[in-house]
Amino acid sequence: MIDGSTLQLGGIHHLTAITARVNDNLAFHTRVLGMRLVKRTVNQDDVSAYHLFYADGRGSPGTDLTYFDWPAARERRGTNSIVRTGLRLAGRASLDWWKERLRAAGVASAEPTERDGRPVLDFEDAEGQRFSLTVDPDGPQGAVWAQSAVPAEHRIHGLGPVHLSVRDAGALKPILVDLLGMRAARTYAAHPGGPEVTVYEMAEGGPAAEVHVASEPDAAPARMGAGGVHHLAFRVATLDDYHAWNRRLEDWGMPASGPVDRFYFRSLYFREPNGILFELATDGPGFATDEPEDRMGERLALPPFLEGRRAEIEAGLKPLELPS
Repeated sequence: MIDGSTLQLGGIHHLTAITARVNDNLAFHTRVLGMRLVKRTVNQDDVSAYHLFYADGRGSPGTDLTYFDWPAARERRGTNSIVRTGLRLAGRASLDWWKERLRAAGVASAEPTERDGRPVLDFEDAEGQRFSLTVDPDGPQGAVWAQSAVPAEHRIHGLGPVHLSVRDAGALKPILVDLLGMRAARTYAAHPGGPEVTVYEMAEGGPAAEVHVASEPDAAPARMGAGGVHHLAFRVATLDDYHAWNRRLEDWGMPASGPVDRFYFRSLYFREPNGILFELATDGPGFATDEPEDRMGERLALPPFLEGRRAEIEAGLKPLELPS
């Protein structure tokens, strides 16, 4: 059996959600949030749908918000789901700047507050996906995208923390701690009278490497749909580590996908006992593998195993209005 103490996840790699309004989604993430469209490709398991990747200026692991373009009904909110995605900022002054920016863009947001000792600003996109701008002055800084509509000092640096709600927190804990090697660091109340939230840390901790799990045993389960999150991916540093993680899942008897080559990274998929889909994804080779870094996201990129079907795939996709 692979010794779990020799393996360590590096933090959050990416988070993949669902949109039924792909052009609105594109405009919101690039024009309002100031993120870069670093890869315009398709869902490799459903080539009728786009798979869009928004990230920092280089498409760095830990900064990617990705979307499947599916004609789905709105998510029904509930437990056993990923309920909120953190987006990290460098300082408290940026939180005030973003409050005004979101208001001017007509985006629904709350008042700035504190959660787990950090200043945050909660907001939702037009499809109801829940986000939280989180002040993290000491976390990894995303690469500047020179064409961003957001000034560099207020830019989004990356993802984290990610918030989950589950009915059976006791069943999830050994997956996070014993299988994946996370640390149960602390607890806090989601809000006065609200559920207890446990913070699990990876690597050196901090928002970029945290999963916050709310225990809600009596809540109704969510139903996946537009505005909801499909899965959460964690960072695996090297290909050797990736193969070791695959053996570890096998040793645990964890039902999993086995190795999946996504061309831009390698993946392993499995569901924890409450049904939330997790992915382990390698940091490399990255999004500049098939197009120059300064041109990423400008055209439909297809991995080599789909390139021969380009004409068929392009004919099945709706027009995408790329930002000017």
